[in-house]
Amino acid sequence: MNKSIFYVAFLLFGYAGFSQKYEFHTLKDIEATPVISQDKTGTCWSFATTSFLEAEIIRLTGKKIDLSEMYNVRNTYLDKAENYVMRQGKAQYGEGGLSHDVINSARKYGVVPESNFIGKTTADLEYNHAKMVAELEAIVKKAVAETPKKYQNWKTDYTAVLDKYMGKFNENEKIILPKLAIDNTKVVATEKSLSPKQFLATTNLNLEDYLTLTSFTNEPFYSKFILNIPDNFANGTFYNLPLDEFIQNIDNAINKGFTLALDTDVSEATFSAKNGIAVIPENETDSQVILTEIKPEKKITPEYRQTEFENFDTQDDHLMHIVGKVEDQKGDVFYKVKNSWGTNSGRNGFVYMSVAYLRLKSISVMLHKDGLIKKTKTALGV
Repeated sequence: MNKSIFYVAFLLFGYAGFSQKYEFHTLKDIEATPVISQDKTGTCWSFATTSFLEAEIIRLTGKKIDLSEMYNVRNTYLDKAENYVMRQGKAQYGEGGLSHDVINSARKYGVVPESNFIGKTTADLEYNHAKMVAELEAIVKKAVAETPKKYQNWKTDYTAVLDKYMGKFNENEKIILPKLAIDNTKVVATEKSLSPKQFLATTNLNLEDYLTLTSFTNEPFYSKFILNIPDNFANGTFYNLPLDEFIQNIDNAINKGFTLALDTDVSEATFSAKNGIAVIPENETDSQVILTEIKPEKKITPEYRQTEFENFDTQDDHLMHIVGKVEDQKGDVFYKVKNSWGTNSGRNGFVYMSVAYLRLKSISVMLHKDGLIKKTKTALGV
């Protein structure tokens, strides 16, 4: 009788060991601004990187500033149009972008609080850029087809479309008050006004301190190169690292209190917005159950990562913001990733991404140079 009870208990214990629902606890949680939604737009790159800059401002100053994502988007659309027309249509044009586009925009145009530019004509409307992008694209294609010489007012027409859908942003509206740099809810009209570039200076952000890391075997390690992905219209450069060192730098940055902007592929069936889980199962038969239960994950080699990228099985289709790490009951680490699909998505707007998923499906990360490990910092000369 006792043997039978022991046997049943053993079976139940064994079954539980192979069918465990995820239970997470926090390892590192870095302060960031609340989750918001990009709505029906392809502007994840601005939402993710703006969130990253907001977290950097918190880290540097303790101030919580709600920056305008759409200010970066609008300015990048201007640069993207110029690039497309001057390259005579031989360039990417669309809603997509990368983290360095936000840095480029901030460097050229400064930044403004959300309260200064919401990027839509009515506050309670959701963002939806489908019609706007179609009209903008028609203008730049017409400028290429007819040449700017024959279509001299194409920039005026282009700006008018941005005004129609995102709201006007003239020179007078660029003036903001320094009190907003401390508390967005308080405005002191007697304070000296600031331009967006002057406002940027109040945040303590040094845009030259940010760099982008990646890991691919077709380029020399520790070199800087232009990554050939469609949304890299600005020809941004990436520092190339061995895969293990790439992950080591991500972990080091998080452990030291730095967040990272993440460019990754979310088209996998095992990236679940519903469950807030991103994993790479060892066995394809586990693709459904692994979204809710612990299952073995695939070991990701640099060679496999490269093959997935070159086969277009890994693409840069979404940017998010890494803000910490969690651990399941077996001790497996997951990255806490802030998404821009609203709080109803995932785990209150966050996704827990496994190390295997990050090793395989990440395109790149942007971080502050002080988040790098000493070896990498020395090798890159930064």
